[in-house]
Amino acid sequence: MDRLPAFQLRLTRVAGHAQRVERINTFLQQYNIQPDADIEFFAEAFIGHRLAGCAGLAGNIIKCVVTDLPWRGMNLTARLLSELEGFALRNRISTLFLCTRPENIGQFRQCGFWPLAQEGDRAVLMENNPVGLQHYCRQLAQWRQPGGKIAAIVMNANPFTLGHQFLAEQAARQCDWLHLFLVGEEGSFFSYADRLTLVTRGVAHLPNVTVHGGSPYIISRATFPAYFLKETPVVDQAWCAIDLLLFRDHIAPALGITHRYIGSEPFCPTTRRYNETMHTLLAGKITVKEIPRISSPDGTAVSASEVRRLLAGRHYDQLRNKVPRTTYSYLEAQHSAQLVSH
Repeated sequence: MDRLPAFQLRLTRVAGHAQRVERINTFLQQYNIQPDADIEFFAEAFIGHRLAGCAGLAGNIIKCVVTDLPWRGMNLTARLLSELEGFALRNRISTLFLCTRPENIGQFRQCGFWPLAQEGDRAVLMENNPVGLQHYCRQLAQWRQPGGKIAAIVMNANPFTLGHQFLAEQAARQCDWLHLFLVGEEGSFFSYADRLTLVTRGVAHLPNVTVHGGSPYIISRATFPAYFLKETPVVDQAWCAIDLLLFRDHIAPALGITHRYIGSEPFCPTTRRYNETMHTLLAGKITVKEIPRISSPDGTAVSASEVRRLLAGRHYDQLRNKVPRTTYSYLEAQHSAQLVSH
């Protein structure tokens, strides 16, 4: 029996290792793979000075896993994944997701990953926990409410504006219950903890609303990376579908959701494309209700990006027309010196 080659493995931090990363990028481009900008670490495997394979890690998401042709079938992929899993565990990350193409499902199943959702022959999302999604849905089911019309809204609320509040009020008024999901990823202008506080306070007057904290199974860097990688020029249709399939086939049934509410999107092409895909994929199972976005007294559509722009420019007098009292009180507390001086 031939002896397996002695691969040398190392872990490379993307920041501060430009030459190493350039070499990895060149290697990936040979296989028509463009590495995402959010990758923080790469596990690399070498035969001598030749790069034989790599795997990237962005938070808790594994991507860009490639083994060079001469070394395939030699268990190198498993070793690269093991290197990243060990690093993740040392950093208290136990759950890992993996983005790949469907033809690789069998290979990654042998490495301890299970498929969560697949979009045709273009993309599949996998997880290293075979019951993680089921466990999450069992937790959600504890919040199931009676009624024939159960609504859902998913929002980032960065920050919570009058537009977000209007959308929640419309859904709560038209349905028996509203489940409001907050995007859990950090990296927004406002922290996740602050966004959760603003949303909770902003809908406290609605008696038939449950606010759910963030989850990796709904609009996260794993399910919908294009939402967070704004520099991506073309929205990846496949990952829009992955996120929506998880919602349609798992999250919505757990809570008995019959309607999903969205606001019209005049600004962000990524969100607009996502909404268009939602109409198609949820048709026949979940009713999508698109509510026209409200405008300020000056005629401009209310948006979180506009609120952030006004805040950065210290145009505090204009904020009152775009955010609820609860959000303004928060901004006042956080920026009291500027508001008083203004």
